[in-house]
Amino acid sequence: MQTTNNNKYPFFDLLEVVAEPDLNFRKLKSLHPVKAGNLVPEFKLSNDYSRWQLFYNGAETHGPISQRNLLSKPLVISFYSRHWGQQGLAQLKQLNNLHHEVKASGGNLLIISDERTEELEKWAWEQSLTLNFYHDANKEIAQQFRVYADEYPVWDRFSGIDENAPLLATYIIEPSKQVIYSHIDWDFLGTFSSEEIISAVYESALISNSRKSA
Repeated sequence: MQTTNNNKYPFFDLLEVVAEPDLNFRKLKSLHPVKAGNLVPEFKLSNDYSRWQLFYNGAETHGPISQRNLLSKPLVISFYSRHWGQQGLAQLKQLNNLHHEVKASGGNLLIISDERTEELEKWAWEQSLTLNFYHDANKEIAQQFRVYADEYPVWDRFSGIDENAPLLATYIIEPSKQVIYSHIDWDFLGTFSSEEIISAVYESALISNSRKSA
């Protein structure tokens, strides 16, 4: 009686299997931005004139920047990048509306941008912006505030953005470099509270002035 082999597949020795090299997956890290109560001791601004861009009622001005005056008062710092599109522009509008109130409350306001663009100049004119910009091309300041990292591209979290950019973040720091207010727009539900910004600046300026006069 003839026997048949019902196994249609050839036998093979496991020793003949050649293992493929393990794929190297880059582990993405989460950003842990600076928050209220933290210190930012390394925060410095360059004297390089090309890093500064000032607008007054939409027109670009070329007056001198007094860093001593800028950093001797509560400073509102907001990170901006064109890659955030309308969300970024909405933040600039709100900051523009706050600028005079911030100064009247005893503080200063500075926008940290990752690049200088002609589009911003045109939009500043159209919106009559009165804002001071500092261009952080190498994202050094953004990394100090931990709102940017090469290991954590923002496109991994946010849809509609195809370039890595600093988070839409707003801070207030005292002359001592301590952060007294922080806001990150994680979910595009709106930007910071204008009332909270003005209140924090006013209280900080009041305390700072009382210390100077003591």
